[in-house]
Amino acid sequence: MKTAFIGAVEGSAIALRSLCAAGHAPSLVVTLPLEKSGAHSDFADLGPIAEEYGIDLLRVARSDDPALMQKLRDMTPDLVMIIGWSQLVGADLIALPRIGTLGFHPAPLPKMRGRAVLPWQILTRQTQGGSTLFWIDEGIDDGPIAAQAVFDIDPDRITVRELYDRAVTEMAAMLPGLLDRLAAGERPARPQDHDKASICARRRPEDGEIDWSRSATEIERLVRAVGPPYPGATTQTAKAETVHVTGARLHPRDGYFIGLPGQIQSVDENIVTVMCGDGRCLDLLEWSGPDRLVRHGMLGQTR
Repeated sequence: MKTAFIGAVEGSAIALRSLCAAGHAPSLVVTLPLEKSGAHSDFADLGPIAEEYGIDLLRVARSDDPALMQKLRDMTPDLVMIIGWSQLVGADLIALPRIGTLGFHPAPLPKMRGRAVLPWQILTRQTQGGSTLFWIDEGIDDGPIAAQAVFDIDPDRITVRELYDRAVTEMAAMLPGLLDRLAAGERPARPQDHDKASICARRRPEDGEIDWSRSATEIERLVRAVGPPYPGATTQTAKAETVHVTGARLHPRDGYFIGLPGQIQSVDENIVTVMCGDGRCLDLLEWSGPDRLVRHGMLGQTR
């Protein structure tokens, strides 16, 4: 069975290694040029894996690149896998492989279709996460399901890093067995129940800005939702320096500090305590930006 693998992120690398270890190394790996690595905060170079296993490698910036399309036409693949590419795929590419084009979505489809689904699962307090391998068609994540794992999550505790890792781990575990079935002539394809679908909107950098007039619980949830492998929640110092917050917790003493939303109440070694809009404080545990945050200074602006 001739297969092609397209991807460019951490999850892509894990999936590719899982396939290779199981004896399903693809004939072709397609990934981004290194100069395009900034397109993904979780970028992973698939070149070293392709070299390790002697796989033909093609670097293109877009899924409609003429060089890619010609390569696939010449190859006549049975299966194309698109894992961690974050680009829409045209009908010409979808129609090329004999069996179909397989995609990965880190959510329990048909719920949470669309963009930025891992942050949205935390922000909307979903209690179930998922990992779905599905057949790509011209819709938005609405093709038949080839394999799926659904698992419980605690939206009030889980970080996006933990959710990302769990979804990718489940996917990498399902993928070799699915290829065994495809090689044997099976093609599992369970139609999605479109009446149960939900669509996640794209998130932009400004959506990660902290509004200190919001409650401490809401801000802590935002930090968990947009932290690593993503850039983190952002705020500004009084000198307009950007701070990326990647770890936070509710301050254990409610009502101890009195101040304005966004006001730094305490700096204790590497913990910065900031007042939020509901009168509770948030401890910033992990952050990057200026060398230090000035005690009793202000962060951001309330809206």
